[in-house]
Amino acid sequence: MSVRLYIGNLPQTFESKELEELFASVGKGIRFKPVFDRESGGCRGFGFANVEDEKLANAVIEQLNGREFNGNNLRVERSERRDSNNGGGRRNNASSNGNNQGGKRKQAKKVVHSDSQEQVGPDPRWAGELAKLKDLLANQKTPV
Repeated sequence: MSVRLYIGNLPQTFESKELEELFASVGKGIRFKPVFDRESGGCRGFGFANVEDEKLANAVIEQLNGREFNGNNLRVERSERRDSNNGGGRRNNASSNGNNQGGKRKQAKKVVHSDSQEQVGPDPRWAGELAKLKDLLANQKTPV
């Protein structure tokens, strides 16, 4: 079974060959993939390595965690795999019908505004203006 490792604190610019040589110094069978920024195209400072053997994964963590690489101290640890139906990320987290079934967010009561005239009293924002209009209408004298 393959073990996935998080490799963090990578410099923004680095040569992949240098990092591959560093992994090769620990053992064979380590595949690394950096995570790139969509806009700039540069490395986001981390990536993931797949290691074929459990013992080799422990050796990689032991030997490379905290080791200096191009001016930065690497952070190497086991990556936690995300479940596809338990908060799998921003893009995959929303369901197709809009209901949040992940259970992580608290459900809130939504207020739906309507144009219907079912209000019991006048809108308090217009109460002063409404009172002035009522006084004007009451003071009007029209012949019947």
